Amino acid sequence: MLSLQGISKGFPGVQALTDMQLEVRQGEIHALIGENGAGKSTLTRVVAGVHQPDTGSIDFDGALVSWSGPGDAKRHGIHVIYQEFVLFPHLSVAENIFIGHERRNRLGLIDHRRTRSDARNLLDKFGIDVDPTTLVRDLSVADQQMVEIAKALVHDVKLLILDEPTAVISGPEVTVLFERLRALRNAGVAILYISHRLEEIFDLCDRVTVLKDGKYVATRMIASVERDELISLMVGRSLSELFPKRNTQSADSPVVLEVRNLSIPGRVHNASITLRRGEITGLAGMVGAGRSELAFAIFGAMRSSGGQIFVDGREIHDMTPRRAIAEGIGLVTEDRKGQGLAMNLNIAANMTASTLSQFTRFGLIDFAREFKVAKQEIESYRIACRGPSTSVSLMSGGNQQKVIVARWARTSTKVLILDEPTRGVDVGAKIEIYRIMQELADQGIAILMISSELPEIIGMSERVIVMREGVITGELTRDEITEETVIELATRRYAS
Repeated sequence: MLSLQGISKGFPGVQALTDMQLEVRQGEIHALIGENGAGKSTLTRVVAGVHQPDTGSIDFDGALVSWSGPGDAKRHGIHVIYQEFVLFPHLSVAENIFIGHERRNRLGLIDHRRTRSDARNLLDKFGIDVDPTTLVRDLSVADQQMVEIAKALVHDVKLLILDEPTAVISGPEVTVLFERLRALRNAGVAILYISHRLEEIFDLCDRVTVLKDGKYVATRMIASVERDELISLMVGRSLSELFPKRNTQSADSPVVLEVRNLSIPGRVHNASITLRRGEITGLAGMVGAGRSELAFAIFGAMRSSGGQIFVDGREIHDMTPRRAIAEGIGLVTEDRKGQGLAMNLNIAANMTASTLSQFTRFGLIDFAREFKVAKQEIESYRIACRGPSTSVSLMSGGNQQKVIVARWARTSTKVLILDEPTRGVDVGAKIEIYRIMQELADQGIAILMISSELPEIIGMSERVIVMREGVITGELTRDEITEETVIELATRRYAS
């Protein structure tokens, strides 16, 4: 269906693609992977007609093509679903599906009844259970994604490109999405699937192509490739090198934070945990287990209905984020864009946000000092950017995450809570974040890491606390931590 040969694309000061090749067959789901900066986004934009290649050829559906723009590519059957949906929230599902292709009557007026009927037929055809009359703003993120797919299906779609489609959904929603994509594959649609999540690629895709530094590396059949080989192809190092060497902490290391019988109505029930100096403790469980809520309550960002919090043996009454920061506790939230970063500000402002008082005098910010500190942190955390004045909105997910970690590492002298610290970042960025975590632990900081990735839990944790439906079901020591023991506790029934 699609064949690229010798594709190169450069921008001022940057060679994004060099002699790139890619082949996607009809009726297959083909994964495209690589670290941030590998060239995935540029390549898909070339395929979709957003960028014109400097050299090389594009063969689509048996003919050499040269797109005049995205509209030209779309008319020939190429449709892209980006991470940020292109939907009109105040219009209905049906209106969004047929935007630009409105159903009209003989007078040229929009035929709303036909629009709704055609939308219902299209949604039913692919098992998408969404009411065509519902406003898009009232849909869940997962259903909005289904509307994006339905928009593509209005056309004679031959190639569907999805860019990190599961970044905004999880659990059952991912299962439904995969069912829809398999149905499209079986109908003969070629699908190019871009993701950082290797477990999804092994579960869903037929073949995988690896990019690195804007160049083609290899294409493999999923059935005959191992996870370790893919990681090695992407980053040039093996799976055994993914996690840093851990320094074992003894069981008698000082307890820096203790939580006793903490409860949040409907969320967390009588949770008790201890965090020790210099130890990385994993907090595992299924989606909805109450892990994030527990973290927010410890940090004072969510009110508890009962329980006690002790820092260095002192009980802290009425914990608030301000008090938590003063006590040396930091929280890196799961939603880095919505809750972690000020997307319109630069790196320097984001790094100093939690310690702004240290950079102000008489109500004025000392920008020179702020930039000096930010420059040091950029070097220390190996953040890829042009400097402290770079807007975080222009950075990759992995580098954005390192900015947040750098910010909280400045204030977290005792405890750092990391909620899904590597979600949505590539393998190379994961390795860097793991290194940073271990270095912070080596400095004596107690780290509580919430993660849904079992290899991450196993590879980084000295102890693992497991939750299910708001209840802590067990705790595992290092020698007891396996995928089987974690899953058993995460699915264990408890006495009510």
